[in-house]
Amino acid sequence: MAEFSIIETYFNRRNNTDVDLGVGDDSALLTPPRNHQLVICADTLVAGRHFPLDTSPHAIGWKSVAVNLSDIAAMGAKPHSILLALSLPQIDHDWLKDFSQGLYDCCDQFGVRLIGGDTTQSPHLTLSVTALGWIETGKAVTRSGAQVGDLIVVSGSVGDAAFALQHLGHPLQQRLDYPTPRCELGDMLKGLASSMIDVSDGLAQDLGHILNASDVGAKIQLDQLPINNALRDLDNNQRWKYALAGGDDYELCFTITMQNYQKLLQLQPNVKTTIIGEITQQRGLVFEKDGLDHPLHLNGYQHFA
Repeated sequence: MAEFSIIETYFNRRNNTDVDLGVGDDSALLTPPRNHQLVICADTLVAGRHFPLDTSPHAIGWKSVAVNLSDIAAMGAKPHSILLALSLPQIDHDWLKDFSQGLYDCCDQFGVRLIGGDTTQSPHLTLSVTALGWIETGKAVTRSGAQVGDLIVVSGSVGDAAFALQHLGHPLQQRLDYPTPRCELGDMLKGLASSMIDVSDGLAQDLGHILNASDVGAKIQLDQLPINNALRDLDNNQRWKYALAGGDDYELCFTITMQNYQKLLQLQPNVKTTIIGEITQQRGLVFEKDGLDHPLHLNGYQHFA
């Protein structure tokens, strides 16, 4: 089967009502909404590096979209469409059918369209997705707005995916294979959060990007970390390592004033949010337990380790 037959069979839906030109030409065409900016990001997933080799193709399709929508959500933007670059060792029709279904299932749940991309042969299964979204001009939530005194808040629970990676077959593997991008929450936080990032490489490491960009520090209360009950039987250091350095959670970590946090709660977001600390003047990340400093030495996910 030639490249264009693969595209036509598995990746060409003709129901893109708000896309001027989608799959099937050299490029896609979109008309930006009035007074909006384009938000764009890209992520690459490599078999054996970003997901276990025996991961189901449906889960791979879902995750390839979800991790990008998480980046769009972290800007407070609404996702619109994706581009897919797919490198395949061989043509496997059963695999392609399940993979494309997983991709479209995620797209459909979050109102996203596949509008183009590329397919090629490669010794290694590799997927690169580019996601596009829209946000009102000047409204994007970046990493650089955290202010001293802001609360530090995280959505959902952290450490689930990292635990699942070490315990394949555990019920928490659903969190590893099928992350949920917090698109609705990200949209709610537009105009409320002072800074935001998605938790992909570990909460401590990703929060550190906010601290560096905002030129501030932070104090984290270890007992306030939202950790799944499935991890409660582990000793503290193990649980904190999963929660703070595990990665692959795709939750949102954001800073916000107490007043704006109360406004957020009144909007009734569809996911639990937890205050885990506050922004401080002194640079660096400090951990506390029972009111005392509790030093931890943590490393998040390293892309070139």
